[in-house]
Amino acid sequence: MKKLIAALLLPAAVFVASPSRASEGGVRLDHAPIDQTDVISLQRGARTFVNYCLNCHSASLMRWNRLSDIGLNDSQIQDDLIFTGAKVGDLMKVSFAPKDAKKWFGVAPPDLSVIARARGADWLYSYLRGFYRDPARPTGWNNTVFQNVGMPNPLWQLQGQRVRVVQAAKGEEGKEGHGETVKYEMAVPGSLTPLQFDQTVADLVNFLVYMGEPAALTRKHIGIFVLLYLLAMWPLVWLLKREYWKDVH
Repeated sequence: MKKLIAALLLPAAVFVASPSRASEGGVRLDHAPIDQTDVISLQRGARTFVNYCLNCHSASLMRWNRLSDIGLNDSQIQDDLIFTGAKVGDLMKVSFAPKDAKKWFGVAPPDLSVIARARGADWLYSYLRGFYRDPARPTGWNNTVFQNVGMPNPLWQLQGQRVRVVQAAKGEEGKEGHGETVKYEMAVPGSLTPLQFDQTVADLVNFLVYMGEPAALTRKHIGIFVLLYLLAMWPLVWLLKREYWKDVH
């Protein structure tokens, strides 16, 4: 039995102990600095999401007025985030027809409502920062995390355009060694510095994580109160049990 329990707990222990898991292709993922209590970060992420993601991707499980959870009122949502005729009570959908998207890109852009729960914050953070120019691809873009990705870089104006540079590994005294090294260089700078861009992506991923479960913080707070309540009730229940069974021999 002990061996069975250890075998069941080992994968979970490995998962928790690893701060940055590898992607499907073996690429090591960067840690996403997520903070669901940072309302300003969530608001910035919502703005980036609306401006750069919601053009093609929908979030059909999320309503606009749910953004009140991150400190926005209906007027701010309507005036600053909704650029169509949608109302604050509507779902965050796009008018982009899936059949047209499949025809143009080969596959319809996925709904992003629960993408953070499906992929993970680290994967999204590394993916959105991993685009580089690749003339061999139909869109002209590729990605270090998702090779041969069909989506072009939606944030290229902010990040700039990186290129993949392959160099032969150097041996001793400058001689050619075995293998090669790959690095990515900025060919065309973007409107943001690398540090600013990383923060923008972190805010966007923070919002995607929030959108995957808007009630996560509330659920956790309720869970804490429930545990405290059960802890407070335990002595009373134990005393009641002792009183009830005292005459039973």
